[in-house]
Order: sequence, then structure tokens, then C-alpha cells
Amino acid sequence: MDYWLIFLTGLTVGGLTCVTVQGGLLVSAITARVGKENLQKSGFSNTALPTIIFLVSKLIAYSLFGFLLGWLGETLAFNDTLMITIQLVAGLYMMSVGLYFLKVHPIFKYVIPHPPEFLSKVFFEQATSKSLFAPALLGFLTVFVPCGTTLAMEALAMSTGDPWAGASVMAIFVVATFPLFLILGIVASESRFVFKGYFYKLAAALIIVLGLISINGALVVLDSPITWQKLYYAFVGDNIEDKQLAGSVVDGVQIFDVRVTSSGYEPRIISVNKDQPVRLNLNTKETYNCALAFRIPSLNIAKNLKPNSTETVSFTPKVAGRTYFSCSMGMYIGVIDVR
Repeated sequence: MDYWLIFLTGLTVGGLTCVTVQGGLLVSAITARVGKENLQKSGFSNTALPTIIFLVSKLIAYSLFGFLLGWLGETLAFNDTLMITIQLVAGLYMMSVGLYFLKVHPIFKYVIPHPPEFLSKVFFEQATSKSLFAPALLGFLTVFVPCGTTLAMEALAMSTGDPWAGASVMAIFVVATFPLFLILGIVASESRFVFKGYFYKLAAALIIVLGLISINGALVVLDSPITWQKLYYAFVGDNIEDKQLAGSVVDGVQIFDVRVTSSGYEPRIISVNKDQPVRLNLNTKETYNCALAFRIPSLNIAKNLKPNSTETVSFTPKVAGRTYFSCSMGMYIGVIDVR
């Protein structure tokens, strides 16, 4: 999971789209509290406090929802096929959202749903309340407000199939939207539209990249002949001879120690002999990410590891060439060079 890319998405498109959809509610709540005539000259605490309450409440709501989405993805993940399907759908949805922001075609407007009427009434009533409870409630209820980028992140959170990873996706995304909300809440102006066109294009590109990464990961697990990695190796090459690692041989078995870390697998490329048994010793130490779900798609090998353990995977390669291993989301990838 590329959390930096998620953060950048929230910092750009997340701030703009969510401020556009939710910012009016925040400004209304602040205006109701300090009075329209005093809005521009109100003290820092009068505008900042309800803004901070709004944002903290929003963060809690989205983190809980992300946890729920990750749990739902985990509960539904009876097999890899279902998780791959969710991941593909999430990737396609994120790309659709990006194309919507770029206004590629009117059909993409249908990927953005609208809130039910009763919620609209609740938002209006709370937005005109003078109580500090109003921005807190509004911040919490924004989880129900449709925002294309947020929906894309929610799809990504569900595709992780892990409650804590789902919560992390949503929390990082929401925190990244804070700067524009703080500017809006403190100065209570139309500054949310400054550089709107520039940021929308950048944000749309980031969402499309996230979608492509999600789709590519699913294709890796499906052992598709068309993935970024395979195309790169086919047209550019990887100097595999310089990076391969030969293992030890004990009683005719080729043995490799593979470290499963928070950044993937080490070594990333190993060299084995065709028709000779292979044993991989998969070593984990405080590892808590997708790399624990070890897969060799072409050999139908699936091994779910524990965070601190050493487990083995054995097979005998029958076909020369490159065989790929990865996590269950296709995010962490390695190569078995069969000779």
C-alpha cells in the first residue's frame, strides 16, 4: 500500500472535492456561531475551535468506517478470487473518479452518488445551530456525504481485506485534507477555489495512478501475461544476472532464506534449476502487511504467514523462465528465475 500516494491524493483532490462538498457546512456552522457580520473580524479561537472539532470528529468517523470496510473485505475474503475481484472493482472505480474530474466524458458523472433527502435536512439544521455540538455532529456525519475521492478511498480500504489497513487508508487520507479545511475554517472565505483547476488535474492524475496500481496488483495475482513488471522485463530488461541469488543445496534440494519485511521480500530475485526441488524458508519478524499473504500464482501456491515465524514452501519447477511470487494484492513482487 503506497500511503504517500494516498496522502498526496488527500492533500490535493481530497481537500478540494471534500471542501467543495462539505466546506459549506463548516462555514455555515461557524457563521451561525459568530454571526455573519462578525465572521471576517472574529477572533482565532471563535473560528478555529469549531473547525478543529469538525475535523477531529470527521477523522474519528472515517477511521472507524475504514476499519469496518477493511473488516468487511476480510470477512468476504473466503478466497483470493473474491479479493482480486474487489481489488479490480476498486481500481476501476478510482479510475472512473479520476476521469470524472478530468471531464473526459459525461457518463462518468454517474459514479458520484447523491445523499438521501433526509440527511440533507439534518445537515441544514445542524449547520444553522450555534452549539459546538453542531460542527462535531456535522464532522461525524460527513462520512455519509458523497465525495468522489472519498468513495475511491473507501473502495481501496475495503480491497485491503484488513481492518487496521482499511482504517489507516481512511485516516491518512482524511488527515491530508485538513490543511484546506483549516484555511477555510479560519479565514472563512472563498479561498477554497484558489488554484482549483490546477489541483483538480493533479488530483485526478493521482487517483488514476492509484486505480492503475490496484488493477495491476490484481493482474499480478492472476498471473496475467500483461502487468507493468512483465512488460518492463520484456522491453527493458532487469539485468537479472546481476541480481540473482543462488541458494544452498542440501540432499538435492535447493534452499533459500527469504525475509518477509514491511517493504516486501528479500531477496527479490532468486535463481533455481529446472526439475530440481526448491524449498523457500519464509522468515518474518514484526511484519504486519500484505506481504504475509505469500503467493506463487503460476504454481497455485498460497501461504498465509504469521507476523513472527519461519514457514516453508516447497515445489519443483518444471518450466524454464521467470516465475513470479507476490503478496495477495500483487503489491510486493519477486522473481524466481528458472534455468
